[in-house]
Parts: sequence; C-alpha cells; structure tokens
Amino acid sequence: MAIASMLTTEQPSAFGRWLALGLGFAFLYLPILTLIVFSFNDSAMMTSWAGFSFRWYEALINDQALLRAAGLSFKVALMTATAAAALGTWAGYILARKGRFKGFALYVGLVSAPLVIPEVVLGLSLLLLFVEMDALFGWPGERGLLTIWVGHTTFCMAFVAVIVQSRVRDLDRSLEEAALDLGASPLKVFFVITLPLIMPAVVSGWLLAFTLSLDDVVIASFLSGPGATLLSPEIFSRVRLGVKPEVNALATVFVLGVAIFVLIVNTLQRRQEAR
Repeated sequence: MAIASMLTTEQPSAFGRWLALGLGFAFLYLPILTLIVFSFNDSAMMTSWAGFSFRWYEALINDQALLRAAGLSFKVALMTATAAAALGTWAGYILARKGRFKGFALYVGLVSAPLVIPEVVLGLSLLLLFVEMDALFGWPGERGLLTIWVGHTTFCMAFVAVIVQSRVRDLDRSLEEAALDLGASPLKVFFVITLPLIMPAVVSGWLLAFTLSLDDVVIASFLSGPGATLLSPEIFSRVRLGVKPEVNALATVFVLGVAIFVLIVNTLQRRQEAR
C-alpha cells in the first residue's frame, strides 16, 4: 500500500516536464521550420541544401495560377466565415435559449449533421443538389465561387453554432431578464446585451470557419468548376506530382502573415486589459 501511494503521488521532475514540452513543440513546429528553411534553398531538390536564395519567391510571383487560387481562397474564406458566424450565432442562440420546442430533435440533428457527416458525403450531396436545381430552375448555372461558398458555409456553420451555444449557456440570464423588465424588446436585448457578451465566442467561431474554409479540399473539389480552383486543391494536385519549392515559399508567406496577425491581436488584447 505504501509503495502504491508513493507511485500515485510522485510528481514528474522539472526536467521531465520540460523534456515532454520540448518534444511536443518539436513535433508540432519542426516541420514548419523545415519548410521555411527550404523555401530559401537555391536547389529544387528538397533533400539537399544548395545555398541561400530568393529564387522561389520570384517564381511564386510569376506563378499566376497559384496566386489566383490563393486570392480566390481568401475571398471564399472571408465570405464563408462571415456567413457562418451570422447563421451559426443564431443557431447556437436558439439551441441554448429556446428550450425543447416542437421539432427540437430534428433541429439539433440538422445543425449538427455537418459535424458527423464525412466531407465526401456532404460534398457529393451538395453537388447532386446543385445539379438538380440547375436542371429544374436553371440555377446556379455552373459551379464556381457561389457553390463553393454555399458548401463551405453549410459545413462551417455547425462549428460556430457549437461554440456560441456553449458560451450562451454560461451567460447570466439575469442581465437579459432585467433588460426585458425595463421594456426592451427581445431583439434589442440580443443586440445590445447578449451579442456583446458572446462576441469573443463569435470571433472564435469566425476564425475557425475561416481556417476550415481555407483548409478544405474535399468539398471544394466537388463544388468547384473551370476557373474556380481554390488554393488547397491546387496545392494537393501539385504535391501528387512532387513538392515544388514555390509552394514552400507560399506557405512561408502564410506563416508570416498568421504570426503578424497573432502578434497584433495579442498586443491589442494587452492594451485593452491594461485599460
């Protein structure tokens, strides 16, 4: 018994904790650092270092197909994140505040379905839907920006709803009830009191939807058409034929952009906390 209690109460040493932390960070970030280093490699081979060079960044500037795909992906991601944040916020609020109304189980299933349905099934279903709608109504005509946006919004809205739902459930309802007692309409209470309180969750959902849209390959492959290729499918098609160094250069630009954005957000948060 004494030995068992000693084994259960023994804490890992400081060296063990730092070692585990270092291995974890190395597993996560060493591949990214390797990618960044080889984006400055003068050689086209990914297995040998031939000297420092910016030649692949020059090749990236001249690669119009890759830049066009990146621009379209950012546009779709911004549209998707905004639409998913709006629809997901409303869906999450209903799930958290309206109780078990008639058809509640069906509503929960419809909102949560994109979380559990494989992306292949979701993409194929949306493709068949658009094909039938085009045959019946002549809309959307052809697959492109609009169809990808609808598909990504359908997929990302569920993630936003889950995040917002958990935040709304943690709110103190007395604030909303006090505003209602003072004569405010439910809609005004939502926009003046509830929405500012859940705004961190809404922003988190927006960022998650933006990342998911930018990262998606499967749904975009089903719903894209000629001239509407997103960045992820474009990179995936190139990687199958061998990794090209200009892809490393583009990834380095993405990492730098994300790092700058995170630094700006952290700085603003610290200033706000200081105030």
